[in-house]
Amino acid sequence: MSVPTETGAAGAEGGGAEASGLGREGVLVILGGEGMLGRALAAAAAAAGMACAAPRRAESDVREGEAVARALAGGVRAVPGEGRIGVVVNCAAATDVDACEREPERADALNRRAPERLARLCAERGIRLIHLSTDYVFDGSKAGGYVEADAAAPINVYGATKLAGERAVAAAHPGALVVRTSRLFGPGGRRNFVETMLRLAREQAGVGGAGAAERLRRPIEVIDDQWGSPTYAPDLAGALLRLVRETEAAGVLHAANAGTTTWYRFACRIMRTAGVVAEVVAGEAESARRAARRPANSTLDCGRLAGYGIRLRPWEEALAEYLRGRGGGGG
Repeated sequence: MSVPTETGAAGAEGGGAEASGLGREGVLVILGGEGMLGRALAAAAAAAGMACAAPRRAESDVREGEAVARALAGGVRAVPGEGRIGVVVNCAAATDVDACEREPERADALNRRAPERLARLCAERGIRLIHLSTDYVFDGSKAGGYVEADAAAPINVYGATKLAGERAVAAAHPGALVVRTSRLFGPGGRRNFVETMLRLAREQAGVGGAGAAERLRRPIEVIDDQWGSPTYAPDLAGALLRLVRETEAAGVLHAANAGTTTWYRFACRIMRTAGVVAEVVAGEAESARRAARRPANSTLDCGRLAGYGIRLRPWEEALAEYLRGRGGGGG
C-alpha cells in the first residue's frame, strides 16, 4: 500500500493557540499558530518568557489585507499591557502538495498573494517579519544539499507558489527573513508522517479494525527515491526564537535537522525506534501516481544558519525524543 509522505513546510491546521508570557522584544505574533509549527513556536515562546499571541484562524485569514491588519491588532490585544508588535512569524500556508496541484488559484492566494500583503503591511509598520517556506522550491537535480544561493526551480504548483511568495515578501519587505525548512514532524497537525506510519503499522497488525486489516494485508510501501531532511517542529521553533532574539538576519536561511534520508528509510527508523514490527517495503515515486511531482533530492544545507551559532541536532535524535514523549520508544 503506497502512503502519503510530506507534511509540507509549515501549515495552519487544528485548534487555537493562546497568548503567553511577556518579554522585552515586544509581542511575537504567530500567523498559522494553529498548526504543528505554530503550536511549537508558541510553546517555546512561553517557556522563554516572551510575549506571544497566535490569533485563531477566523481572525488571521491572511488572504485579505484587512484581515491581516485585524489579525495583527488582535494579536496585540491578546497580550494585556503589551502594545508593540516586535515580530510576526508567518507559518500559514497551503501545504497539501497534491491539493495545490489541483487548486492552483487557492495555492497562489495563500502562498503568494497573502504573504505579499502581510509583508507590505509589516514593512509599513516597521515590524520584523519571518516567513516560512519550503525545500520544494528546488527541482531535486543537485547531488548534495541545497544552499540558499542555489537556483530555485520548482517542479510543482506548491513549490512554485511558495517561491513566488518568497520573492513577493522580499520585494515588499527587504528586511524580512525567509526560512526554508522540510518534512516537519512533531506534536499536532493533521499531516504527520511519523503518526501516519505508526497508524498504518497498527492497522497492519489488525488493531485498526477488520476493514483496516483487510486493506493492509499487503506491505506498507513507502517511497525510497526522494531524499530530504526530516525536521522536528520543536527544534525548528527553538531555532526561530534564537533568530528573533539573537540576530538581525534577513534574506533566506535554511533550517532543518541535520542529516538526510528517504521516506522509506525514515519509516524504517520510525518502526525500529518505536519498537514496532511492521512490513515496510521500498517503492518508487513513479509508481505512487500522485497529482504533483516531488524533487528527488531536497536536502537543505544549513551552513548559513550555523554561521549564527544555531545548529539543529540529527533528525534521528529528534525522532527518538518525539517518540519518547508520546510513549513510543526512543532507544
